[in-house]
Amino acid sequence: MLADRSSVDVASATVAPLKPSVSIVIPAFNEESVMRQCLIAAIYQSVPADEIIVVDNMSTDHTAQIVQQMQLEYPESPIILLKQDLAQGLIPTRNFGLNSATSEVLGRIDADSVLEPDWVEQVQKAFSDPSVQAATGPVVYYDMPMRRFGLKADDKMRQLMLRLAKHQYHFLFGSNMALRRSAWETIRDEACLDEKDEMHEDIDLSLHLADHDLRVQYWPQMVSGMSARRLEDSPRDYRYYVTRFDRTYKAHNVKKMALKAPMVVFFSVYFPAKLLRAFHTANSSQGARRGGQ
Repeated sequence: MLADRSSVDVASATVAPLKPSVSIVIPAFNEESVMRQCLIAAIYQSVPADEIIVVDNMSTDHTAQIVQQMQLEYPESPIILLKQDLAQGLIPTRNFGLNSATSEVLGRIDADSVLEPDWVEQVQKAFSDPSVQAATGPVVYYDMPMRRFGLKADDKMRQLMLRLAKHQYHFLFGSNMALRRSAWETIRDEACLDEKDEMHEDIDLSLHLADHDLRVQYWPQMVSGMSARRLEDSPRDYRYYVTRFDRTYKAHNVKKMALKAPMVVFFSVYFPAKLLRAFHTANSSQGARRGGQ
């Protein structure tokens, strides 16, 4: 009986699917204020990433030095510092990092992202389905009040986008996304370089994936924190940021009016969210001062 049980155990282990390896790619330009917290969150994962790649894009501050210091502090962690100095911009820096990563699944976050402790684990679960070629999840704004409410609101908005698009388009979110290496290799030569910096690069990737019928999965448990620092933009700059949706759709000849819904939402929340963030920042500063007295 023992021999039979061992045979069953061996057989079960043989058919158990292997969890994919995961790289985390972080493009960075002058991100010294957030780089350390981003890396700390990427290091302290329930399942460690196989690579944590920071791609420094000609930073003029201490971004690179902070990464080097983290390499010394956490020698057991696979922190890799790469330099991309051929072109200024997020897209060439992102592409350089994704091309350099060696894992089966390529995660992509921003330097102000703060991953939840089970992010890598959830990415592996999302990609346990071989039909999933890319995945994305909601974000929680860690420098805003009512964070958990904000997370639920973000999740609801992304679910609404799926319904409005009638599940034809599933949009990635640059601060919280991952894609199979094979999917990236399929679209990387087609992805728009956007030299004029007019588009949303994550929406662009999503539309290229859709062109090849490569499935994007929304995974609500795949959560990342991010800063609401976009609210510090002037109304004019913020408007330009929001209308990137429209310019990206036009570049791909996508004419679904329902896909303009995020623009309406972003425009409507700008002033109240900006005011809320200002109050939150002021209260946090007062609390810090009182704590230091």
